[in-house]
Amino acid sequence: MTLSRQKSEREVLVGTPVKEGHVNYMLMYDMLTGIRISVSRCNSKPIRELVPGDFQAAHKLAFDVAGNELTPSSKYDFKFKDYAPWVFRMVREYFHVDSNEYLLSLTGKYVLSELASSGKSGSFFYYSRDYRFIIKTIHHSEHKFILKILEHYYNHVKNNPHTLLSRIFGLHRVKLPGNKKIHFVVMGNVFPPNKDIHEVYDLKGSLLGRSIPDEEAKNNPRAVMKDLNWLARKRQIKLGPEKRALFETQMDVDVRFLMSQGIMDYSLLVGVHDAVRGNTDHIRDQTLSVFEPNAETLSRRATAANRMSKAQILKEASVHTDVMQLGPSKSKLPDRVPPERRYCFFYSDEGGFRGSDESNNPIKEIYYIGIIDIFTYYSPVKRFETFFKSLGNDKKIISAVHPSLYGTRFSNFMRNAINGIAPELTPAQNKRITDVLAVPSGLFFIILILRFVYKSFQCTTISL
Repeated sequence: MTLSRQKSEREVLVGTPVKEGHVNYMLMYDMLTGIRISVSRCNSKPIRELVPGDFQAAHKLAFDVAGNELTPSSKYDFKFKDYAPWVFRMVREYFHVDSNEYLLSLTGKYVLSELASSGKSGSFFYYSRDYRFIIKTIHHSEHKFILKILEHYYNHVKNNPHTLLSRIFGLHRVKLPGNKKIHFVVMGNVFPPNKDIHEVYDLKGSLLGRSIPDEEAKNNPRAVMKDLNWLARKRQIKLGPEKRALFETQMDVDVRFLMSQGIMDYSLLVGVHDAVRGNTDHIRDQTLSVFEPNAETLSRRATAANRMSKAQILKEASVHTDVMQLGPSKSKLPDRVPPERRYCFFYSDEGGFRGSDESNNPIKEIYYIGIIDIFTYYSPVKRFETFFKSLGNDKKIISAVHPSLYGTRFSNFMRNAINGIAPELTPAQNKRITDVLAVPSGLFFIILILRFVYKSFQCTTISL
């Protein structure tokens, strides 16, 4: 690669420098280095059939400044664990993700953009430099649950190439100094790198607390709206008979799988692209925190790169990294659709699922859809949440309910979303939702606690 070409790529990626003291700098370096070495080791071996032990396999790697026969020298000391590498290699194969492109996307330039979760999990999301893959930090309990159902998940995606479920391409753990362990997954991004997403919705089929203020939705083009926003805006996934049947059939298959595994609290992520507006709003070009090879060493390494193999170049680049800030004027994303998308029916229309009318003719809207957050088990904690939130609320409108009820409600809501039908609610339910939305969330939580104490006192009085 010539120096002029390297400079042109940097002009796309680099903005205002930020010092190395970024709170997650070391974590990102360790994640990417571990992925690069562990995935490369697995990919270097001839492909083979899976055996039962592959689903429980865990390969450990230790990195330090000196390096050893298994790992190269590293900028930091850390330990890395790669779970079920052969299983996830096969998952990537089934979804037509090229191994070399996977590594180059994630680790070719050590570039990631960081976003904190807007949900309750507190997870962090890191997008690959081409917006193709997502690294998501997860709780240890989620990590254990993924391993528990991994064989079932593998069989499901193997038998359902057009599944709407999140595409999990890797499960890893980083152990930092002080024995702090960070578990994370690598997933495919539901949204494409080449299209502005004009509206985003996270739909669960529940209504209690499922909204954001209209002002926030108007002022922030990346705001994730929820079920009540969807209903208030009278939104609809507009699909003709052919596409509607395909979507509903696949959704039913996926939801039945989730119910069989005791999973709940998942969502249908819906991104809407207006083909008439196109990319004129430049919504993709937002300020992002990224990880980039150090600018001062780039020109020095350009001449040396001519004498080095690709593996040596990647190893060298990984040692010289720095945190940068992308400015809105220079942040640009790829204009092409990732090649693996064309193999899935729901991603085959310019990377998404084009809407259609009742005559099956295409319309202006393209939908980018996927079922996300699919590893929440109906645990005792969730059972208590069901009990707690149902005090004074109808179970039909709260999120935490039994997987069978959750799945049925989810499917019904999505069918209504396609057909443009609002759910039927009693006047009392409508009033309850209005009251909740009018109360600040912190005060609402206090009210719930007081109601719980009051009901408990009533039960105690009756028993006496």
